[in-house]
Amino acid sequence: MPDGSPAQETVGGVAAEALTQYVDRIERLEEEKKALSADIKQVYDEAKSTGFDIKILRKVISLRKVAEHDRKEQEEILELYKRALGMD
Repeated sequence: MPDGSPAQETVGGVAAEALTQYVDRIERLEEEKKALSADIKQVYDEAKSTGFDIKILRKVISLRKVAEHDRKEQEEILELYKRALGMD
C-alpha cells in the first residue's frame, strides 16, 4: 500500500516522481537545445560576415548528412529532371 512518500505517490495511476523526473529532463534538454541553436546561428552569422553564402552553406551541411551513394543518386535524378525541363 502506498505510504504517501514522493517515491510511492501516484495521482490517477501516474507515478508522480517518475513523471516529474521526465518533465525535468525534457525541460533541461530543451534549454540545451535552445543554447545550441543560438550557438549554431552565431556560427552562421560569422560565416556570413566573412562572405559565405548561408543558403549554400546550409545546403552543403544538409548534403553531408546523406550517404554518398544516396547523394549521387539524388544528384543524378535532379540533373535528369532539370534536363527534362530545359534547365541545363
